[in-house]
Amino acid sequence: MPTLTHSTETTLCRIRAEYWEMPGLKLTPAQAQRLLGLDRASCDTLLAELVSAGYLAHTPDGAFVRRNRSSVA
Repeated sequence: MPTLTHSTETTLCRIRAEYWEMPGLKLTPAQAQRLLGLDRASCDTLLAELVSAGYLAHTPDGAFVRRNRSSVA
């Protein structure tokens, strides 16, 4: 399992905070990239990590949303 850098952990926390503060937030990868100031590859990797962890869901139209408690259970 790869070790996350401090910078990566900080960015993951920021992404979670953005979605926590705005529960209805729905971002495309390009929108997330602009909001977070990341390059595309880094943004894709971090979003995939949060999907894998069950925090975000990838919608059929390609956006990312926060998973609600009932969908995580």
